[in-house]
Amino acid sequence: MTMIALDWTLVVPGLLAGAAAAGLFLAGLALGIRFVMRRSRPALLLFVSAALRIAALLGIGWWVAGMGAQALVAFAIGFLVTRTIIVAVVRSGEAREVPKCN
Repeated sequence: MTMIALDWTLVVPGLLAGAAAAGLFLAGLALGIRFVMRRSRPALLLFVSAALRIAALLGIGWWVAGMGAQALVAFAIGFLVTRTIIVAVVRSGEAREVPKCN
């Protein structure tokens, strides 16, 4: 049985870039939603926000992919783990709030 050798000089930057990308992506989402809530016609702003977030995520992912497959896999893992943690923290804060009537 052979072991796969991890190049930690690729894995660590990939994980960090994925974590940073997730943070920026979700911060952009939160900011976009806050701006949209103040508008009477939110569709264009939602579209622009989504396009910018997706373009940034793909750009960072493309840059990381240039480092190699291990960095790209680490990027995806870093993104998903960070996203999961952020969503769990935000949801736990929502559970403590008093429910609002519609």
